[in-house]
Amino acid sequence: MKSTLKKLLPFAVVGVISGATTVGVQQYIAHDSNTQDQSYFTKASDVSFVGMNTAAVGDDFVKAAKTTVPAVVTIKNYQTRTSSRASEQDLFDYFFGDPFGGRGQQRQKQQQQAPDNMPSGMGSGVIISADGYIISNNHVVAGANKLEVVLSNKKSYIATLVGTDPNTDISLLKIEEKGLPFLNFANSDNIDVGQWVLAVGNPLGLNSTVTAGIISAKGRGIGILAGQGKAANPIESFIQTDAAINPGNSGGALVNVNGDLIGINSAISSTTGYYQGYGFAVPANLARKVVEDIKKFGIVQRGFLGVSSLDLSNDQQVALYNRDKKANLKVGSGVYITGFSENSGAEDAGLKSGDIITKVDQTPITDFADLSISVGSKRPGDKVMVSYLRNGKENTTTVTLKDQKGGTIARSKADLSVTEKIGADFEPLNDKFKTEYGLNSGVVTKNVTEGSEMAKIGIVDDYIVIEINGKPVNSQKDVEKILEKYQGNVQVKFVDYSGRIYTKGFKMP
Repeated sequence: MKSTLKKLLPFAVVGVISGATTVGVQQYIAHDSNTQDQSYFTKASDVSFVGMNTAAVGDDFVKAAKTTVPAVVTIKNYQTRTSSRASEQDLFDYFFGDPFGGRGQQRQKQQQQAPDNMPSGMGSGVIISADGYIISNNHVVAGANKLEVVLSNKKSYIATLVGTDPNTDISLLKIEEKGLPFLNFANSDNIDVGQWVLAVGNPLGLNSTVTAGIISAKGRGIGILAGQGKAANPIESFIQTDAAINPGNSGGALVNVNGDLIGINSAISSTTGYYQGYGFAVPANLARKVVEDIKKFGIVQRGFLGVSSLDLSNDQQVALYNRDKKANLKVGSGVYITGFSENSGAEDAGLKSGDIITKVDQTPITDFADLSISVGSKRPGDKVMVSYLRNGKENTTTVTLKDQKGGTIARSKADLSVTEKIGADFEPLNDKFKTEYGLNSGVVTKNVTEGSEMAKIGIVDDYIVIEINGKPVNSQKDVEKILEKYQGNVQVKFVDYSGRIYTKGFKMP
């Protein structure tokens, strides 16, 4: 008994110290307004898999911390300084309504940025190769026109943003250096609830902070990516941990006791904005797939079943569906198919509306989070075995996954359409508006992608683009015709919500 207690004592001590540190930091922050973290946070070769062998009971976390801390960096996000807009009636409201749903004043405040020599926000990142590739969160780098990376030894670099994926909240950066310490990805499918983990990052401006806890759940879908409105097809299957995570930990490492990377810390569930016991990390297997795609293709390759669906584990969704469709579905496990997209691989394979998906490649599907990661972590052209219930009988079929355009072949950046490259769709401007405001041309921007070229020059949904490269535009086809096969600097003339006209530019990707 004494021997057992002696072995467990280091874990108990770490837990007490971690908890005490968290409380102490929060009290310190509350009393010192000069200490703040402005990062967004919500409620050996290159990258290779390693084993998941855990340390023997009684080992402490010193080895894991020594391995991890040198590979975790601070990321400083610098954005162009803009002034606050005056509170005035937007001339678009009459035609389009308030695009922020009454949150215009909140948006105005958000547009106030830090001085040019001060970062607008800070987060963390993890070095994943000796030659300077760094993984972080999409929200850590969003909107930046300069990204500074600071190593644990205080050496600083200006980073290149290689690519981002809002659907998983992952980004990939690169600094020019060799011989850097880095972390190996572990196989996150092999983690267990109750397993000890460390979270390493830069919370609340406190560099190289290590906290300890356990994995408290797997496969969590918390609705944060879809809730931010930036992810068109979010994949949420987070690792939940009670290791203390706070603002600034975003993009940092979640590691096992061997110091192997099992997740990228991304979010917390909190009513205060600070740690309240629940943190969430993107699983290493998903993060690894995303960065491999970005490095190889320049964009993320994602396969789709091509179904619209209902999560049977969500009692509210089921109740609403039963009410609206006068159905009698029961709450339980699985994903209920309600329809199909055009060129659906699932429909081609014989699935029908009303079928309940229960497994993908023998992995149980209990809810939509399970389905999204099982399918979304694969590429177009991959085949998956789908088990489903039809009239109470289980069946199995093989589905060839497709991209959203119905293709089964990987695409690179060069294969993207003009609107995909610049990150926006365009709708014609109605004649009434043109006449009212004396415009001879114009298209309304829609679906502006976070971090895209259009977003970088300040364009958001429902702005009006009047001209591109000095040529009037009245349809999406006009935009595509002007920029198709175009290389060089693009000039965009546009009107904001207040009726002010700007001309800004970017280099055609």
